[in-house]
Amino acid sequence: MTWTFTPERVDTPDATSLRRDYYADVAGSYWKRPATEAEVDEGLTNDGVERLTPPTGQFLVARFEGKPAGCGGVLLLDGERAELTRVFLRPAFRGVGGADGLLRGLEEAARALGARRTVLNTRLDLVEARGLYARHGYAEIPAYCTGPYMQIWYGKEL
Repeated sequence: MTWTFTPERVDTPDATSLRRDYYADVAGSYWKRPATEAEVDEGLTNDGVERLTPPTGQFLVARFEGKPAGCGGVLLLDGERAELTRVFLRPAFRGVGGADGLLRGLEEAARALGARRTVLNTRLDLVEARGLYARHGYAEIPAYCTGPYMQIWYGKEL
């Protein structure tokens, strides 16, 4: 089982497909119904993804045996902190070690951008994601941002 985690532009076919799947997955679980194509299109419009390129950020694509399996982004918030965002594995690739590698890759990308600390926000119902962050040393922190889908915030010193 071979995983790779590589920087990629957000507009490549694989990155675009993964970003769409990410949004459909998190929105659908929040709404408790599948997201429509129009809702995914709307959710990705003006979402700031263009900042996930150096020097302000980085986007990674996770591949399992060459197949696009997941993604994640790092966004510099200031000179010390980088936010992890859009951390996602397609359901067919969950449970085979990719999430741990993706999180390590995102932390390495944050360090390479000069960050000393990573932060992130998520929802309380995303229990598996919260467990992943806790296993990797993330601890709950005070809210550093607000939004409709943010219920809990985590941070970790790099």
